[in-house]
Amino acid sequence: MRKTAFITGATSGFGRACAELFAGKGWNLVLCGRRAERLRELQETLTDVEVHTVVCDVRDRVQVQAMVDELPGSHAVIDLLVNNAGLALGMKPAQEADLEDWEIMVDTNIKGLMYMTRALLPAMVARGQGHVINMGSVAGSWPYPGGNAYGGTKAFVEQFSNNLRADLHGTGVRVSNIEPGLAESEFSVVRFQGDRKKADAVYEGTEPLTPKDIAEIVYWIADRPSHVNINRVEVMPVCQTWSPFAIHRKE
Repeated sequence: MRKTAFITGATSGFGRACAELFAGKGWNLVLCGRRAERLRELQETLTDVEVHTVVCDVRDRVQVQAMVDELPGSHAVIDLLVNNAGLALGMKPAQEADLEDWEIMVDTNIKGLMYMTRALLPAMVARGQGHVINMGSVAGSWPYPGGNAYGGTKAFVEQFSNNLRADLHGTGVRVSNIEPGLAESEFSVVRFQGDRKKADAVYEGTEPLTPKDIAEIVYWIADRPSHVNINRVEVMPVCQTWSPFAIHRKE
């Protein structure tokens, strides 16, 4: 019997790469995103498995629960939830940042992840099996200028994942957190509100991670034997590492 993966933010980047890889491995899919046209286009390319797509904004708690409640029988049993939907907005320092950007990041990266997890978790616990893979970020562990609210949301993802593991002790349900570093996708285009020049500059002269790199990690984690739980994976490209402490000196 084929397993079923539920992937949020499936229309681009890590989510789309995960959909393509899991389909290639024979998994049935529930793909969630906000762009209907992209979902249809992706579904048309995944012809060898059963794919159910649904347009949904994970920030909407009622919409999320309705989406889960209305899953067709063929896709009602979810073996894996990939909480991939998320974004960063802006790079201004905290004292200049747009509060609306902060709220959107909190609503998507924190609340959306909570809504999806809470909607699917009870059925996993009842079956005594399942897996939640959350997409965190190195920004949740390592601060950088302009990371402010985004880094805070990803720190939440890390601690929420840890506490889920504690709550799910003895249930058979697994929880993992993946924390990518510099990765080239639509992430920076979104962060800079469509400014392709700024987005391209982020990756200039580097060899960043790719969505396929992350999808392969997601699949490897999901494919471990049921008694193995990968708690956390932090991954960076070789070109990225940590900076020295910053020290401001008076003139």
